[in-house]
Amino acid sequence: MLPQSDTIAAIATAPGRGGVGVIRVSGPAVVHIADAMVGGCPPPRHAAYRHFVDAQGEVLDNGLVLFFPGPASYTGEDVLELQGHGGPVVLDALLARLLALGCRAAEPGEFTRRAYENQRLDLSQAEAVADLIDAESLAAARAAQRSLSGAFSRRIESFCAELLSLRTWVEASIDFADEDIDFLADGEVAQRLSTLLSHLRALRQQTDRGRVLAEGLRVAIVGAPNVGKSSLLNALAGHDAAIVTDIAGTTRDVLRERVVLDGLPVLLLDTAGIRDTDDPVERIGVQRAWATLDDADVVLVMNTDGQPDVIETDPAFARLRGDTRLLRLQNKCDLTAGVVGPRSDGSLGLSILRDQGLTALIEALHQRAGLQSDVVGEFSARRRHLDAIDRALQGLEQAEAQLHVHQAPELLAEDLALANRVLGEINGPVDTETLLGAIFSSFCVGK
Repeated sequence: MLPQSDTIAAIATAPGRGGVGVIRVSGPAVVHIADAMVGGCPPPRHAAYRHFVDAQGEVLDNGLVLFFPGPASYTGEDVLELQGHGGPVVLDALLARLLALGCRAAEPGEFTRRAYENQRLDLSQAEAVADLIDAESLAAARAAQRSLSGAFSRRIESFCAELLSLRTWVEASIDFADEDIDFLADGEVAQRLSTLLSHLRALRQQTDRGRVLAEGLRVAIVGAPNVGKSSLLNALAGHDAAIVTDIAGTTRDVLRERVVLDGLPVLLLDTAGIRDTDDPVERIGVQRAWATLDDADVVLVMNTDGQPDVIETDPAFARLRGDTRLLRLQNKCDLTAGVVGPRSDGSLGLSILRDQGLTALIEALHQRAGLQSDVVGEFSARRRHLDAIDRALQGLEQAEAQLHVHQAPELLAEDLALANRVLGEINGPVDTETLLGAIFSSFCVGK
């Protein structure tokens, strides 16, 4: 962990040319730096027009200066923002002047990490900052804003408080085992534990929807060669992202395309046609296709309408039988006069050539993401949060077994403590420097 005694500086606006460029400074030397570079700090949270000067007093640029004294600032430290012209040469010259005055170039995400370490944000709120910046749809941005405002954090804090209260009952039963009062026999612990499990399972579903809004729904397209997988990718992407030919085996690697389908961020994964082949290059493509499927949220299985379902008839697809992520698509309905859209067997009829059935497919993807209804009230989340909730659920389910089956209050207390601890990891504090480094390294430098 880099020392907070350093004063850090970074360009906070995106690379390139623009009308305005922002440089952010945070740390104990802010007042000294403002005196040397802009003639002193303006009144807190009031913009002042100043000249930005070099060591010889020559003007490097001019613009607005904002001062946010700690702890009432983004990082919890004194913060200075210089808003000048957005040319890269000018911004680089201003940053070089700040470094000469004793600043250190900020690491990626270091401003937000300082906000977390100074308790201005908890960990899930800090992650929401990055999710808001990276949002690919208005729904995702609104969900990230709700997490940033603490909606998700408060839910987790509520669960942790209820778990702590429940643990006190169990610990009391252990500590006063020789008394006539049996805290576990009156049914209150069992009822509270059952309610907590029910509510946490509901939160898990909502968290998964939040993860989809933040990261995108991973949708793999698989099928035999030449059934229209690449054509579907191009149709959903709105441009020719993949090469389409009548030659089987054209797609040799996994093609990735990020799209937004009616507000739903989606990562489309077009895989090589799955079949047994002697071509060594195509065989590698098939292996990569299977590897891609392991991490997909939805698997679109492409068939040619009127032909046998490859999942049931082709041994190469046997491992997909019974997979709950599958959505079967019957393409080329224009050749068979088949039903376009949802069918009674659960499949969807398409004609990619005629642009038919795509609306029904998009609606089905929204349903699979759990976002078929209004997303107001959703929050952004990450796989890390899901993993913590899953471990907490496992702990609570084990606790329920300790209560009803094994009647072991000591083990019940341990399982409740485990669930409490892993849920607490969502908002922090987190002990591992590696985890914090991984989280904040994904941020832009100026955040």
